[in-house]
Amino acid sequence: MIKRSGFAAALLCLACSSASAATYTLTVEPNYPPNQAQDVYRPLLDYLGRSTGHTFKLRVAANYHVHWRNIRDAAGTDFAFEEAHFADYRIERHGFTPLVRVAEPSRWSLLAGDGNASDGARGLIGYRIVSMPSPSLGYLVLSELYPNPISQPEIQSVAASWRDGVEMVFSAETEAAMVPSYIAQLYPNVTPVFESREFPGRALSAAGNVPTDVREAVTEAMLKLHEDGSAHEVLVELGTAQFVPAQVSEYAGHESLLRYVFGYQAKARPAEEIPDPSSGIQVSADRGN
Repeated sequence: MIKRSGFAAALLCLACSSASAATYTLTVEPNYPPNQAQDVYRPLLDYLGRSTGHTFKLRVAANYHVHWRNIRDAAGTDFAFEEAHFADYRIERHGFTPLVRVAEPSRWSLLAGDGNASDGARGLIGYRIVSMPSPSLGYLVLSELYPNPISQPEIQSVAASWRDGVEMVFSAETEAAMVPSYIAQLYPNVTPVFESREFPGRALSAAGNVPTDVREAVTEAMLKLHEDGSAHEVLVELGTAQFVPAQVSEYAGHESLLRYVFGYQAKARPAEEIPDPSSGIQVSADRGN
């Protein structure tokens, strides 16, 4: 009888554990073609599954235009791993909470082949520069670098990944490429003619409907990711040594980088209380957008 009771208790525990396990989606930026992204992030998904007891499915759009549309439309996802401008947009518009970020800040490098590097960034006006499409952060930084509409390089959004841009420089398909600095460091034989300011590191954020215990489990797992030998490959691909805690304040204001992107709408300001000098009555005025 005692043995049977113990066995029944074990089955009950197993049933409870199975019932509490759930499937969650993780959305990432389309920095790779979808099939390649599945391979790149598979070690991370498997690690999160082992660490939390839940199942994680990758969601990646076909390109940045679709990714941006999905963000605006609040297309369902439980977690998102993105640069600061997207992270802040999700925080401000959709109630996401940043959990962790890569330890290193995001910076962008404009790399030019030897024959086009002598005159710096201005020397590339009229020449080809490859970047991932708008509104990737690299593209937006590149747009800030060349604000004059009559003094522009030919910006081509034809790279399938950030590394592809550098390979296109080597093959003379382009004169320069905009890439994250962690990728630029892998190519010492290509000259950086511009280094951007720093942005908060890419953040892993959680949607408001993700249970607190799941958020805590994912956070704990990500903070220990660098200790797991099987996850070394994904850390290398992501260009980081480890993840550290993320704060909302680090990302505040970065969604403004999207202000000139098609489909962006400024967040409505709250109504302000304005005194009526003739009557002393407080009236409310909504300034709108």
